[in-house]
Amino acid sequence: MPAQTALGIASGEGKPDLSDFAGTLDEMADLPISHVEIPAYCYDLVLAGRPIAGRVAEFEQLCRGRPFRYTVHGPLSINFMGPAAHLPRFLDTTKAFVEICARIGAPHLVIHAGMMKPDERHDAENAAGRQRDFLHRAGDFAAEHKVTLCVENLFDFGPYAATPTIARLAEELSLIDHPHVRATFDFSHGLIHATQYGYDFVEEAKALAPFAVHLHLHDSFGQPDLPWVYASAEANAFGFGDLHLPQGWGSVPWDAIAVECEFPADVIAIHELNMRFWRDRHEALDYAKGFLGKLRTKG
Repeated sequence: MPAQTALGIASGEGKPDLSDFAGTLDEMADLPISHVEIPAYCYDLVLAGRPIAGRVAEFEQLCRGRPFRYTVHGPLSINFMGPAAHLPRFLDTTKAFVEICARIGAPHLVIHAGMMKPDERHDAENAAGRQRDFLHRAGDFAAEHKVTLCVENLFDFGPYAATPTIARLAEELSLIDHPHVRATFDFSHGLIHATQYGYDFVEEAKALAPFAVHLHLHDSFGQPDLPWVYASAEANAFGFGDLHLPQGWGSVPWDAIAVECEFPADVIAIHELNMRFWRDRHEALDYAKGFLGKLRTKG
C-alpha cells in the first residue's frame, strides 16, 4: 500500500458501561493493523452534550499501552440537516466526542452526513446551509484539538430519504472549505445510494475521493434492505442491505475505485466488518492491503 496509507479495523460494540471494553481491545492485539476504530457511540461517555468525566478517564486509561492507534466513530444520529431545534445539542455532542478523540490521540472523528424525511425535502437547500454552518463551527473546535471531522456518506434507510449523493457531499465539503472538515468515504453506502437513485457510482466517487481522508472498507451487493427478513442470515442469503461483508465478497467495484479515483496521501482506511464474519478478519485485512496497495494518492 502507499507508504502513508494506514489500515485499521473497527472494534465490535461493547457494553455501555465499558465493562468489556478492555477485552474488546485485547482481541485486536495480534492483527496486522495500525488503527482501531472505536464505536464510541455505544458507550456511556457523554450525557446531554457533555463528557462524563469519570467514564472518559476510564476509557482513556483502557486505551493506553496498546500496539495501535485510534479513530473514533461518533453518534450515528448526529444530523446537522435535522430540525433546527436539535442542532445546538448535536453541536455540543460533536464537541464532546472531539474532546474524547483528543484524550486518546485519535486524529479522526467520524460523523454521518445529514438526513431528511420525505416530507422535509422542500427545505433541503436551507437544511444544507444549516449543515454547512454547524460543520464549520464544529470544524473550528476540532482544529483546536488537532482532530478532523470526517463526514460519512449514507444511503436512504428507515424514515430517511434525502441524504446527499456522493457528489453532493463533495460539493458541500468544498463550500465549507475547512481543513478539519473532510469526508469518510463508505464505499458500500455509496454503491447502495447509487442504486437507489440511478447515478454512476464510480463517476461520483471521483468527486468525493479528494476529500476522503478516511475510508470505510466493507462489501455488499449495492442493494437496499428488504422491507423485512426473519433472520439476519436471510439478508446475506439474498444479498440485500448494508451487509458489512469482508472486502472482496460483494460487488463493490474495488479495482475501478483504485484506478479511477485519487485520494489524499495520508488516508486512514478502516475495515468495518460485521462481527458475524469476525472469523474471516484475516482474509478481509489481506484483501484490504491489496486494495490499498493499488490506491492512487496525492499530496
